Amino acid sequence: MSTIVFIDTRGGKLPKAAQEAVTYASQLEGGPVTAVTFGDAQGLETLGAQGASKVVVARGVSTVDGQQLTKLVCDVAAAEGATTIVCVSDATGKAVAPRVAARLKAGHVAGTIGLPQGNRFTRNVFSGKARAQVEVTSATRVISLSPNSIPIGTGGGSATVQEHAGNLGPSRITVKELRKAGSGIPLPEAERVVSAGRGMKGPENWGPVEELANLLHAATACSRPVADMHWRPHHEHVGQTGVAIRPNLYIAIGISGAIQHLAGVNQSKVICVINKDPEAPFFKAADYGIVGDAFEVLPSARRSAFSRPRSAWAAPRRRRPRCRSRRL
Repeated sequence: MSTIVFIDTRGGKLPKAAQEAVTYASQLEGGPVTAVTFGDAQGLETLGAQGASKVVVARGVSTVDGQQLTKLVCDVAAAEGATTIVCVSDATGKAVAPRVAARLKAGHVAGTIGLPQGNRFTRNVFSGKARAQVEVTSATRVISLSPNSIPIGTGGGSATVQEHAGNLGPSRITVKELRKAGSGIPLPEAERVVSAGRGMKGPENWGPVEELANLLHAATACSRPVADMHWRPHHEHVGQTGVAIRPNLYIAIGISGAIQHLAGVNQSKVICVINKDPEAPFFKAADYGIVGDAFEVLPSARRSAFSRPRSAWAAPRRRRPRCRSRRL
């Protein structure tokens, strides 16, 4: 009996979510952990620090072909005698995990947010407004882990890297063009996010937002109207119809807090809202609030960031039942 972890390591580096998934798998009662990946990533042996004893990589696969990757995971699971398969709940994992579960006739838990209690897993439902307990009774189980759910392990050690020698068949997908969605920290992996909305009044006023994000080593994001008006690129759009994120700190500047936006950010560990409208709906979901004009608050926030150590911004705090607002 063993545990398989399927991770996407394209781009030549190990994503934070992949390291979280390996750490999560090592904390399950499922025996030795084998990581399965594809592409040309380097440094795979370092996954031993998170608990992997072996890494199986299919170097010949470079595109996200759901059928090829499903066969890869199922072949390794059969060879290792795995009864637990862990995936990251990202675009690649969502394409592979259901297929693997169907092929192995396994129970599938989508988007779990922590370690199970026996066979019971916890996941968010209704856009994060409630949590459900899901019990898996099948002999084999497939678990998709939401990013930023557990801390990354640092136990030391080195994993053995082995290339997959099986035949996965021809790919049915042809990549004609690859466009990189900007630079900087990817939103799903960001521990801190600075986001802004129409309250910034125009794309020419985004300088202070980017400066604050740089000071906090945070990713930048925006609301949907901002992306629709082309003030910011669409890959920065967070919300129900954009990217769903779970950072340790989410700062919302000039965003009213429509329900569609809240659905994509309400799993943030700490939410800080800056808005000049004291009746803005976002304050009801915030841990901390500042009632004031963003063009007056941001310069003060930048000075504060300069005077405080980075660790003061990094530590997540427990969600408060009510928002603490300060009027400027």
